[in-house]
Amino acid sequence: MNETVKYFLDESRIPKAWYNIQADLPKPAPAVLHPGTHKPVGPDDLAPLFPMELILQEVTQEREVPIPEPVREVYRQWRPSPLYRARRLEKVLQTPARIYYKYEGVSPAGSHKPNTAVAQAFYNQQAGVKRLITETGAGQWGSSLAFAGALFGLDVQIFMVRVSYDQKPYRRALMETYGARCVASPSNETESGRAILAKDPNHPGSLGIAISEAVELAVQRDDTKYALGSVLNHVLLHQTVLGLEAIAQLEMADDYPDVIVGCTGGGSNFAGIAFPFIGAQLRGGKTVRVVAVEPSACPSLTRGTYAYDFGDTAHLTPLTKMHTLGSTFTPPGFHAGGLRYHGMAPLVSHLKELGLIEATAYRQTKVFEAGVQFARAEGILPAPEANHAVKGAIDEAVRCREEGVSRAILFNLCGHGHFDMQAYMDYFAGKLEDRDYDRAELAMALAGLPSVAEPA
Repeated sequence: MNETVKYFLDESRIPKAWYNIQADLPKPAPAVLHPGTHKPVGPDDLAPLFPMELILQEVTQEREVPIPEPVREVYRQWRPSPLYRARRLEKVLQTPARIYYKYEGVSPAGSHKPNTAVAQAFYNQQAGVKRLITETGAGQWGSSLAFAGALFGLDVQIFMVRVSYDQKPYRRALMETYGARCVASPSNETESGRAILAKDPNHPGSLGIAISEAVELAVQRDDTKYALGSVLNHVLLHQTVLGLEAIAQLEMADDYPDVIVGCTGGGSNFAGIAFPFIGAQLRGGKTVRVVAVEPSACPSLTRGTYAYDFGDTAHLTPLTKMHTLGSTFTPPGFHAGGLRYHGMAPLVSHLKELGLIEATAYRQTKVFEAGVQFARAEGILPAPEANHAVKGAIDEAVRCREEGVSRAILFNLCGHGHFDMQAYMDYFAGKLEDRDYDRAELAMALAGLPSVAEPA
């Protein structure tokens, strides 16, 4: 049997443990602070939101965290996900580069998000939780948690950012098919939502607002917890199955990346593909260039301030040190809804400060142009979010052509675009605009950052 085919049929290839980059950091990440006392949070502070197992994963310094067998059993439905070499794209670009992409669109929900949704649903069920509440931007996270909730018998309610709720009705329909309830945010179901609507009845929403609504409801019932699809340490931890599989798959190809590219909104898929390689580098392995690609309309890594900030608009969450545009910042309604968060994962932000990753930003018409070029060469239609990684990888491959150098480029194609056809229709019709963020609003949001003295 072909060795590649054997790889995908061999369930032992699914990692048995997630990788925790905190064990290898040359400098610990800054502590998470209580919003009232500005002291480091403890397990009791997070208990209203998360089950204890996830809280422990948030703070653990162990390099490996075992993946429970019930989670691996679900993973078997689509893991290991395929790693492809983009030979036809290489030919189109006339590049000496070797382009590889890890394809997460094969999951039931069509993205990388079930890697953590399944884990979170499992740990909540084990803790006796009956209901999960969350937010979603483009709908990839919402549909993934709805899928996981159905598997583990949990009720799921999702606050979907209004602009995406209107743009992506089929994502909403998928959530409802899995049994979840989906509400446009800001909504009239929470105090924080009503306060926003009182000021602007047509507010397009933001992930910060949707998080506020989800957290507000989650803490009101003992049988309910909050679930988050990105940003937090335990979420990034669960996504490392991506990079761990990619390392093994590239060994089969007798190759190793020189450059890793990932799209970044909250940081989960980027961390999933990059952290295991960065960890290997920190332990004495090969040095890799790691590039985070974000939308220029919501550029937390390239334009944000590295500071303590709230994760939500209503200031209900703990304070984390991250690259942020300010918790009250509302980006314009571009189509990559999953990348419209005001902040970046604290661990990703920390790596940027340590000089272990770099960041760049692109306008949405350029990333759609790259996505179409990729689809016509490779046959897979990327999600708008994934198009940012496609664009970054293409630029790296073109640089190889111009320099006459062959490098291995790896990127994560974190989801398919089958629910995003309206965005592609708008692109082909010339209706897709390159929308800039409001600079005055950004300045105001950054001026409102909390004044926090970093713990000694």
